[in-house]
Amino acid sequence: MGDVTVPNSSPDSPSSDSPSPWAPPADGEALPDPHPSPAARWARLSPELRVGAPIFGACLVLGVLMAAMWYWLAPEVPLVVHGQSVLYVDPEGEQRAGADGTFVLLGLGFGLVTALAAFLYTRRRGGGIVVAAGLTAGGLVGSLIAMWLGIALGPTSDIVAHAKQVGDGHTFSEALDLGAKGALLAWPMAALVVLLALTAAFGKREQDPPPYWAGPTVPSAGGPVDELAPPAPAADVPSAPSDPATAPGSDAAGAPVVPPPSSRGGSASPAKSSPAGSSPAGSGSADQGADSARQTQ
Repeated sequence: MGDVTVPNSSPDSPSSDSPSPWAPPADGEALPDPHPSPAARWARLSPELRVGAPIFGACLVLGVLMAAMWYWLAPEVPLVVHGQSVLYVDPEGEQRAGADGTFVLLGLGFGLVTALAAFLYTRRRGGGIVVAAGLTAGGLVGSLIAMWLGIALGPTSDIVAHAKQVGDGHTFSEALDLGAKGALLAWPMAALVVLLALTAAFGKREQDPPPYWAGPTVPSAGGPVDELAPPAPAADVPSAPSDPATAPGSDAAGAPVVPPPSSRGGSASPAKSSPAGSSPAGSGSADQGADSARQTQ
């Protein structure tokens, strides 16, 4: 009976004897604890925090540097005291928009630098979600520090007191301010985009598991799997001897069958063909010899 094949099944599908990745654990194997203790959670979280904390702290320090650069590079907005009022020297000037643009450009530059540094710092371990989280939180907080510290370093926001201090007809600079608060997202967004691009291009690659039909793997002396083991050659199975009773040209004992001699003692010669409707010569004597042989037996 031939092999029975399950309907609608592929010949490449794994058999029922192969282990399933969703199979229950074997006897004696411990199940993972669904509710780990706080100590186990902290032991699992502490290595991640040791990686993310330096990234977050570096972003805070760079936020102070960004504040100083913003205060230094942002264009000033000049004001003039005219009697009891304070007027813009250049009413159609774009100094206020220039301050926001300078903050955005600085955020993009700091995002690029921090993402590159974080990728090089965590390239050996393979990065992870903690690197992206540290860059996002650190970039956002660093931008806030740069905004607050830059405003504090700039001129005072009390325009009336400043106008009385400089006097009538004199000019002074308006307080530094960030009008577009969306510029705070320039640093974290740029850091995430650059980190994703670096990880996709130069990140650590994990070795793909071999397919289930490739056979067992051979571990090298260094530890990781180097190559697949070649399939074992099939053993030469000796062919079973055929049944001597059914083999052609042999009897039950295995000896070759010898045709019986002719009744006249001569060798049997092939009968010559004769025309249809006539019997070959000597057929009657052959039949009589066969009958006498049966009677003798």
